[in-house]
Amino acid sequence: MHSSTRVTLPAAFEVAEIDSLALLIANMLERLIAHNDKIPLLPESLTRFHSRAVPNISVLDYLRRIIKWTKVEKSCLLLTLHYVDQICARIPLFTLSSLTCHRFIIASITVSSKGLCDSFCTNALYARVGGIPVPELNVLEREFLRAIDWRLMVRKIPSPLTPSSHILFLQCTREVLQEYYINLIRTDSSGRFLLEGAESEVEDSDMESISSRSASPMDVQVRHRPSFSLLGTRESSSVMGDIATLPTIEQNMAFAALQHSLKKPP
Repeated sequence: MHSSTRVTLPAAFEVAEIDSLALLIANMLERLIAHNDKIPLLPESLTRFHSRAVPNISVLDYLRRIIKWTKVEKSCLLLTLHYVDQICARIPLFTLSSLTCHRFIIASITVSSKGLCDSFCTNALYARVGGIPVPELNVLEREFLRAIDWRLMVRKIPSPLTPSSHILFLQCTREVLQEYYINLIRTDSSGRFLLEGAESEVEDSDMESISSRSASPMDVQVRHRPSFSLLGTRESSSVMGDIATLPTIEQNMAFAALQHSLKKPP
């Protein structure tokens, strides 16, 4: 795709059009779903987020519906990606699939908006927009909070370089959300988006220089276990002053696939 047909997005996610964020997030989630739907569903993997049937609305249309009626903030949309990483790291059997994605999204938006925004909607409205009964959303909200250990912006992880009793606390700052945004643009499968100021960097002849220029949140973690590369691996100072790595969505995709392959009989 030629650059003349591409859309240039601003360098900061706060300035981007919210529909562009929806397109980027939906593109990534749909690729994740396509991967995870190939993994057989085990009884022990069932969660409150599983629907009985695949919803008849696409991820993109679902996000747009939520945006239209709840006026969700951009940071809360990006936080959905952080919560996917956070829950998959804490609950390895959980996968974001066509059966879990929609309920996960509405629960994530509900929790993040109520916990972090000055103004938010009632659960009655979130439930109506999300297409589920209010009691079901209440249950999903509690289940979601338990899944993230009630940590809306801080993630507790064991340090890979220290004894297992040593715990790191990785804070999801504005900088972390910005890196999610940048890497969503870089890995968008449609190829329609460019990051402002990086037009020349995304030409095919320069793709190698992009990957070597900086370690985006997945690259370092790739050295520790097999994975795809979507969000990169970033180094971040934790609350304890240590360095923590952030396992990312496509890492969890690959790791789940590897775990499944290991469970197969010889």
